Amino acid sequence: MPSHREKNGSLLAHPRVHRHGGEWSKQGIRRIVSLVPSLSEALVVLGLGDRLVGVTEFCVHPKGAFESLPKVGGTKDAEVAAIRELEPDLVIANHEENTARVVRQLAESGIDVWLTYPRTVEEGTRLLRALAELGASEQAIERHVAPAERAVAEARARRAGAGTGPRVFCPIWRDPWMTIGRDTYIHDMIETCGGQNVFGEGPGCPGAGSRGDRPAAHRRYPILEFDDIVRARPEVILLPDEPYAFGEADRRRLARLDCPAARNARIHLIDGTLLSWYGPRIAEAIRVLVKILAAS
Repeated sequence: MPSHREKNGSLLAHPRVHRHGGEWSKQGIRRIVSLVPSLSEALVVLGLGDRLVGVTEFCVHPKGAFESLPKVGGTKDAEVAAIRELEPDLVIANHEENTARVVRQLAESGIDVWLTYPRTVEEGTRLLRALAELGASEQAIERHVAPAERAVAEARARRAGAGTGPRVFCPIWRDPWMTIGRDTYIHDMIETCGGQNVFGEGPGCPGAGSRGDRPAAHRRYPILEFDDIVRARPEVILLPDEPYAFGEADRRRLARLDCPAARNARIHLIDGTLLSWYGPRIAEAIRVLVKILAAS
């Protein structure tokens, strides 16, 4: 789940905190600690796994790739002292997955931090190419970066030439129910693949999103009452297995709702990494989601 943190700008003002698109050198980086599971995977896929000297407990893909590496805690509770001991040239972090406290303490210790924050699929492909600038081979770029870029371009072209896509509900948490609004990576993945996020219009969307007095964080990740789902009239429901591990019991519960997705048996359990992991999974994510959303 998203956590409260300092404003992005306050962290980016620190000279040791870098963002994609900013002017900073990626040359000479040999020791990397990654606090972002999807980007740990990306580094290995790009042939840069030997640069990693530490990862989080949640960095589990590719399977077995990090068994011998030191673990520096979780994504939300990374241990700054453990990271310092590894003497990294660079720590890769994310504005939502990691905490401002950890990023700030690392920067104040003199450690460079790459603070990533992709909110669209296209930004995800740009981040993948930027990671490749750390030293990936042309073969790795052609095998893993270029296909993701082509998949996004082709999906957007299909969407531009298509009619209105199905109305999609994708929860990310339960008790309370939470979903995704506009200006989130999952929202853009759904829209890129031909769907309409039913809670994507912020204050103007059905249910929780219509409550204009909600803080911005709640508009990006609306908190729902169960009845809000029915009122949104989703035609497709996607149930990812992360960050909350939705399962068959949740699918059966939602199948009893009075909405098109339930009546037409279009409630899908789905690998959550396809929805939220920016990196080498993008091309496969688009292939799977386009197929699900296009099904009649």
